[in-house]
Amino acid sequence: MHSDEPALIPAPAGGPAAAEPPVLRCRRCGRPLHDPESRILRLGPGCRGPEEGTKVVPGEQDSLPGL
Repeated sequence: MHSDEPALIPAPAGGPAAAEPPVLRCRRCGRPLHDPESRILRLGPGCRGPEEGTKVVPGEQDSLPGL
């Protein structure tokens, strides 16, 4: 490429450090995520659910029909 030819993709103003991070959205509700933990999990704080997880209640269970 010659120096007098324009670049196909222009460089961001201010260099590579000035580029904004991509907008990440919650997998459940689609809202933009700002919190670093939410961005890693791809889930917003309201869509993550309880911290303790799902509780299992012990007891007998009917078998599935046809099995």
